[in-house]
Amino acid sequence: MFDSVGWGELIVLLIIGLFIFGPDRLPEAAAWLGRSVRKVRDYATGARQQLRDELGPEFDELQKPLNDLRGLRNINPRSMVTEQARKLFDEEPETPNRASGANRKPVTAPRPVEPALKPGERPPIDPDAT
Repeated sequence: MFDSVGWGELIVLLIIGLFIFGPDRLPEAAAWLGRSVRKVRDYATGARQQLRDELGPEFDELQKPLNDLRGLRNINPRSMVTEQARKLFDEEPETPNRASGANRKPVTAPRPVEPALKPGERPPIDPDAT
């Protein structure tokens, strides 16, 4: 729970608590906070265990999407886009030799061939585009 709170933040919170509660009531407030956090953690663990007991093997299937969402935190958007582009254009994954761009073919989409206009002929007008 306190993974993101460092020592500096903890000291600042302690000083703020010292000003708010005073030196006499600060130990009582810290003990109350510790007990409350422990109770909430126990409730959450109990609820998770109760769900696991009631759902059985379906609980693991329910947890798979949540674990997938947690895995999205570590995704680099640039690598995700390049991977999808490789799949789209059926390219091989980049190797260290190809990373520099050597021997790489440019990827271009084929353009539709339009008939050439005769001299003096006007191009067709698209009323939806104007």
